Amino acid sequence: MVHSAAFRLVLFGVLGLGGCVRLGPDFQSPREPWVEHWSSPALEQMSLDRPQPDFLQWWRVFEDPTLDALIAEADAYNSSLEIAGLRVMEARAQLGIAVSGRYPQFQQASADSLYLDRDQSGGRNPQDSHSWQYGAAFDIAWELDFWGRFSRAIESADAAYFAARANYEDALVLLRAQVADTYFVLRTFEARLRIARENAERQKRSFEITERLFRSGDSSELDFQQAKTQYLGTLATVPDLESQVARTRNALAVLIGRPPGPLPELAERAGLIPLPDAAVLQDVPANLLLRRPDVRSAELAVAAQSALIGFSEADLYPSVALLGSIAWSASTLDGASDTLDLVGGPSLAWNLFDHGRIKNDVRVQDARLQQLIEAYRDRVRQAAREADDAATGLAKALESERIRRESSLSALRSLDLANAQYIEGFADFQRVLDAQRELFQQQESYLLSRSDAVSNLIGLYKALGGGWYRDGPMIDDTTREQMQRRTDWDDLLDEPPAAAGPDADTEQGERQ
Repeated sequence: MVHSAAFRLVLFGVLGLGGCVRLGPDFQSPREPWVEHWSSPALEQMSLDRPQPDFLQWWRVFEDPTLDALIAEADAYNSSLEIAGLRVMEARAQLGIAVSGRYPQFQQASADSLYLDRDQSGGRNPQDSHSWQYGAAFDIAWELDFWGRFSRAIESADAAYFAARANYEDALVLLRAQVADTYFVLRTFEARLRIARENAERQKRSFEITERLFRSGDSSELDFQQAKTQYLGTLATVPDLESQVARTRNALAVLIGRPPGPLPELAERAGLIPLPDAAVLQDVPANLLLRRPDVRSAELAVAAQSALIGFSEADLYPSVALLGSIAWSASTLDGASDTLDLVGGPSLAWNLFDHGRIKNDVRVQDARLQQLIEAYRDRVRQAAREADDAATGLAKALESERIRRESSLSALRSLDLANAQYIEGFADFQRVLDAQRELFQQQESYLLSRSDAVSNLIGLYKALGGGWYRDGPMIDDTTREQMQRRTDWDDLLDEPPAAAGPDADTEQGERQ
């Protein structure tokens, strides 16, 4: 009884101490002070006081229903986004593996049935011995979380899970920006193609006029050949632009999960490039920057690696485990008795001489942590640079667009005047050619500056993480059903528990 009481005392003492110590550093955010209040003059110019569409659905600022439908289709069918959602499910399963470390790591039931045929032919009483032997056992081993090894592993897997969710949201940001950018690039090529055809038609009329005048002897061959050269040069741009339209349309089709080919819904607003006069920023840039999914993912990667230092450091100390076994055996031999053995007790293992392997592994984990801290800080700086560059680019592109719009209108008026003076004989044909060439160039420049402004506007929303939230499933129903038929996923393929609303800070608090 004394031994039993002592054993229980030791057992409860070990259980009480298990998990009381957590080795390694606790996570500290690597954010730098400047981030909290960061802004820039260019970004401040982009903010508007009047009500605007939700920043999470920034593409609605263009008021283009075709674009809205394309982004919704991309959300549902884009393969890259689907893969990002599946990685969230993978990280969720990895978290489940880490959580299992809280419980006995080894639990094994075994049973055996053996036939024994023993020939005892020698000696004074030779006899044959035939019997069956039966046995059953249950063994258990539970390494206690004495130094916080398993709690650190759970902490790391938990951070990795939320990092996977942030990566999914980053894929959502990039996808929506890419769909919008590709859509407006396509609209720009369509507009350029229309302008090229219109100018080719104008130049064709001039070419036909100079050809008739040359054939009748009322004009020199020089005017005819110059008009022909300019007309054919403009006409040659049409096939190139048609090719660009087809390629861009195919790229857009793949982005929204369709095979390359025609997109009938694009016919309605062909060549139309809507351009808002400013961006939509309903929060201070610093808050938007820190909410950016790839920034959050980089911070969560630091948290996951920080926990791995404690996980590795636990190997420096002895592991304490509880061992237990229940074994039953029986035999059909005459006179043999059944046995039932109960075995249990604590176990201690300590790798005393590892020649610096464990310490160096801790150093490896610490070096990786510092690398991730620097990567996070660089990611934040790069994000701030991208936002400021896009805001500056948008402001200058809008300024250029306004100037080039006036310039293209003047070029069109100049062509009308040159044609009138040429017909009335007050100017030679060279002025008509120059006016035609200048009109085509100014119209092209105007469309490109307008496209540049739209691209910078999209880039600004992307740089600030706009559109990262989606109220919908991460993986589609068909994929979920296919995976459930193949493997027992239990409820892991259901939508992960979300925070109260689309807010990164709430989600981060849930992780901690």
